[in-house]
Amino acid sequence: MIIQAFLRWVETARTSDRARAANALGRAYAQAEINGIDRRAAEMAMTFLLDDPSPKVRHSLVDALADCPTAPRAIIKALAEDQPEIAYVAISRSTVLADEDLVDIAARGTAETRALIAARSTVSRSVAAAIAEIGDEEEVLILLENPGARLTQRSLRRLAGRLGHVAAVRDQLLSRGDLPSDARQALAEKVGAALAACGLVQASIGHGRVQRVAREACDAAALALAAAAPQEELPEMIGHLREAGRLTPFLLLSALCSGRTEFFSAAIVDLSGVPERRVRSILSGGRIHSIRALLESAGLGREVSKAFAEAVLLCQGGAGAGADGAPVSIAAELSYRIRRKPSDVSHAIAELVERLAFDEQRQIARDYALLASRQAA
Repeated sequence: MIIQAFLRWVETARTSDRARAANALGRAYAQAEINGIDRRAAEMAMTFLLDDPSPKVRHSLVDALADCPTAPRAIIKALAEDQPEIAYVAISRSTVLADEDLVDIAARGTAETRALIAARSTVSRSVAAAIAEIGDEEEVLILLENPGARLTQRSLRRLAGRLGHVAAVRDQLLSRGDLPSDARQALAEKVGAALAACGLVQASIGHGRVQRVAREACDAAALALAAAAPQEELPEMIGHLREAGRLTPFLLLSALCSGRTEFFSAAIVDLSGVPERRVRSILSGGRIHSIRALLESAGLGREVSKAFAEAVLLCQGGAGAGADGAPVSIAAELSYRIRRKPSDVSHAIAELVERLAFDEQRQIARDYALLASRQAA
């Protein structure tokens, strides 16, 4: 009867009085000051207050209920989808909202609502995945900056694919130690694409050279990331490079000549479909004919496979030493052998190997100059 009288009174009461009454009703419910019979009636009254035309009334109600672990879930969920200042209280404080509620609210809500969810003290994997899938830049940044957000590697990959072109998001992702290697590689490519598209850079060194420099920088980044990546992440990274059209003969030969044999093995497994154990056995101890057969099953043509097989054999036994006793690089030794028998490989492969050898020489010269300048200082 008391609740019925309350509902009749609400229809004519002033806004300030209704707000005080809503808060008192919510607090009484939260503090278990209502008996079992009246509890149901109180829930009906609070449900009725959800339609109150004044946001002050609804704000008073959510402020009283937000910290109550037994608050009616349907009422809290409705308040969480109310105006931003009301939703903020429900989303940030209530523990009643389940993961599926938050996912639904994120899907149906505004950017402000998703930002509130992303800023919760704890964001579960499923809720974080939902925001990673549909959130815009601002919500995603809040999520990435939240130490209580549990982001899976799948969600991080999705964010790298969706918003990796945004510098702030990219910086947040790259600063994470749990970012998968293939996502890190994807972000490196986005940096390269951004530089290649920069008008100032194109005007400075020309469009053609920009494309080549960007491609080479991405290849170098891929090899550096491959060297640092755990072995179990290499298949994902290789798959990304293949799908992006970046698993080129130049990259594969660069990997071989720079000693990235784990990366090269994983790439041949991916391209050929031959079991990993068999690939490793052939690459580590096979003869030239079995090596060439394996490489050709991976899609490397006969005019290419011979040079690759020679590089594999050099990796097996080392390139030896030069006249001064210093070790000879694989690229330099391979270039020397191709020059001795130029008819054995295509002109394009010969140029590729020579370029790799010269790039190594340039890097050695840079390192020498840097060392000399440090000693002089």
